[in-house]
Amino acid sequence: MGFGGAEGGGLFTDLYELTMLRAYGDCGMDDDAVFSLFVRHMPEDRNLLIACGLDDVLAEIERFRFSPDDIDYLRSLGMFSVSFVNGLRQFRFTGDIFAMPEGTPFFPDEPVLEVAAPIGEGQILETVILNQIGLQTILASKAHRVVAAASGRQVVDFGARRAQGFDAALKGARAFAIAGVGGTSLLAAGERYGLPVSGTMAHSFVEAFASEAEAFAAMARVYPSTVLLVDTYDSLQGVEKVVALAKKLGPDCRLTGIRLDSGDLDELSRGARAMLDEAGLAQLKIVASGGLTEKRVEALVKAGAPIDIFGVGTEMSVSADAPCLDIAYKLTEYAGAGRMKLSSVKSTMPGRKQVFRQESDGVAVRDVIARADEACDGTPLLQQVMRRGKRLSPPTGLSAIQDRTARQIGKMPPELRALAPASRGYPVAVSDRLRSETEALRARLAADEAAG
Repeated sequence: MGFGGAEGGGLFTDLYELTMLRAYGDCGMDDDAVFSLFVRHMPEDRNLLIACGLDDVLAEIERFRFSPDDIDYLRSLGMFSVSFVNGLRQFRFTGDIFAMPEGTPFFPDEPVLEVAAPIGEGQILETVILNQIGLQTILASKAHRVVAAASGRQVVDFGARRAQGFDAALKGARAFAIAGVGGTSLLAAGERYGLPVSGTMAHSFVEAFASEAEAFAAMARVYPSTVLLVDTYDSLQGVEKVVALAKKLGPDCRLTGIRLDSGDLDELSRGARAMLDEAGLAQLKIVASGGLTEKRVEALVKAGAPIDIFGVGTEMSVSADAPCLDIAYKLTEYAGAGRMKLSSVKSTMPGRKQVFRQESDGVAVRDVIARADEACDGTPLLQQVMRRGKRLSPPTGLSAIQDRTARQIGKMPPELRALAPASRGYPVAVSDRLRSETEALRARLAADEAAG
């Protein structure tokens, strides 16, 4: 099977990972290595990132195989020896993985995941790890901003139709939920992850009837507890028709709300709320959607717009203002010796590491990146999640991850949880030992290169 199936995914790797795998073998290089996953720079307008995607990564690694069809394809390329390609039939990941739990806020240069395994095994997982952790971290981090902007009002994911592919839509709905989004319009996500699903009608339903009033009556007849979309023609006239329908239904009225999808949402929501309240329909909620961003949501909330639920689509589903991460997966140790790049803008730190989060009065004040075997003040963030290719525990339930995420975000300084850029970044220090080892290795490598 292909990527995401019960077993397979061997071809979800870049060509150079296989060429390196063969070269490592031909050179007799099979010692253990450490690869570290981290983000180099914070995306624009972000004060923190939310680690996400670990559960999917572990599932893909456990079932990572080269199927007979994969083997046939690789043989057809004519780039690999018969013995190498045939040997891939037995490929299994046998290493260890250490990672921050999903929902953990983190910052540039901090390892969010580290792989300790024979070098070829660690190398071949680069693409799937970057793909899954990168995508879901981008989307969870964006959703956190939308949820923060809503200030306790419910946010619903409306973005599957604009997401960039099936995987992005499905995994995005999960990432959004982890960050606090209250539901999704995507049925596949509802079924897979147990998320609340939401949605009733589109403008096409109203347009298909002879009149808006007829469309509303038809939908209420089929789904009595529906939310009616009122802006197909004129929003406030649409609200008037909802009021008229409610009066006609009388005690049988079970309508739950209206949705505004365009126009001045502040002004229209105020007008709609006044009309509904005057008609004795205070129980009807107002849902707002249509090109919403976290900044528009925040402005509406601060203005006191009487909106109960925000349906957010495109902007959240593609993280439109920051659609990518400068995320890297780099070798930091091989055969017991530290490894690093010397580039001034893409340098790395050697060895397997740990991140310690220090708090004061329940608020995070500083992180320290240290060697994995160091003892530092604070809570260690990286936990071992896989040993010898097998998970150490079953997948964590989504509700537990949601609760943990909310707690961890709540421990961040208020300035970092706000939408506006923080006046200063969150402090991330490097332990004296790790700094010393990094500088010593840099000096030795520079000297070796200069000597030729």
